[in-house]
Amino acid sequence: MIRIPPEQKTHRRYEIAEHFLRENIEGGRLPTGFVLLEGPIAEILQISRAPVQRALAKLEADKLVHRFNGRGFLVGSQDMGVAPNRSDIKALGLIIPQHVDEALQSRSSWERIYNTVEHDVAGCVVFGLYRIVEIELADHFKVSRTVVRDVLSRLQERGLVRKNQSSHWIAGPLTAQSIKDHFSLRRMLEPSALIAGAAHISNAKICELFVRMTNLEATAQEGHSDKLEELQRQMIDLCVLATPHERMRELIRNNLLPVTAAERLLRHLGLPDDPTTITEMRLVVELLMRGAVAAAAAMLEAHLDASMKRMIAQLKIVAVLPTPTATADYLTRLGDVTANPVPGRLSGPDTDPHHS
Repeated sequence: MIRIPPEQKTHRRYEIAEHFLRENIEGGRLPTGFVLLEGPIAEILQISRAPVQRALAKLEADKLVHRFNGRGFLVGSQDMGVAPNRSDIKALGLIIPQHVDEALQSRSSWERIYNTVEHDVAGCVVFGLYRIVEIELADHFKVSRTVVRDVLSRLQERGLVRKNQSSHWIAGPLTAQSIKDHFSLRRMLEPSALIAGAAHISNAKICELFVRMTNLEATAQEGHSDKLEELQRQMIDLCVLATPHERMRELIRNNLLPVTAAERLLRHLGLPDDPTTITEMRLVVELLMRGAVAAAAAMLEAHLDASMKRMIAQLKIVAVLPTPTATADYLTRLGDVTANPVPGRLSGPDTDPHHS
């Protein structure tokens, strides 16, 4: 059994996830062949998916889990040849060891509510302009105003909220122009990051990703959207975030937050994915696999241009949908942000309509 040294006062989130999974695998509570998905694990531990992904990669390196032709990881080594068990992980009654529970409890309060607030905010900005009231947010989560300000400051750093001229916290609206701005930054950063990090990309992993993309491209099976989202994230992680430039990685991640949140929401609204998306991504990976780094960067730029146009077209559809009636009670809709005939804009101005 792995124990964290008692003198260690802080714990990285991926270490918390790794210890939780490792002890349940070694204790037999996670059976061989069980399918591990990032989302449900993140929900159990109340952390984001990124540290769970890193924890699973560490367990994969230790041959406690392995990838297969499907979403997630299978418990056990690859040579065991077991069939996937897709039961609900929450029904297994997994044990959170004491040292893991203590590590979770010691995380600062803002971290424990951050993911939920980020999800709530990202889910509403497609539909208009919203104000976040600090005292209502604090009451909603039963936390202090200091904790709320920590959360909102981090959301501001990532471009999901801002303060208007009246010092009110504002989120949205997601407009055609804001999408263009995000993708302009993506075109500046991501192809350059791909070139800078090409020498650091694992050839085995890029070949594996190519095979998975090719398989998805050749089929139209149920769950295509989830698989596409997973492969898109893996392509970014493997091909773009391999750059050794830490600041560039941080800028790319933060700029991607509102984009990926919007893409996920559009999928949840039932808007279909364009089948050319996986083809574009597969070409990027294939060119990298063949050593054509400059061509892969050019293909990535073309993919980003096409993705921007697809998202703007989908936003035009959303503009005529009714605004959701259920949002978090600390989010207050401001004014009537609807379709705008001005080219390139799908909603009202990026200001607080209550401020002249």
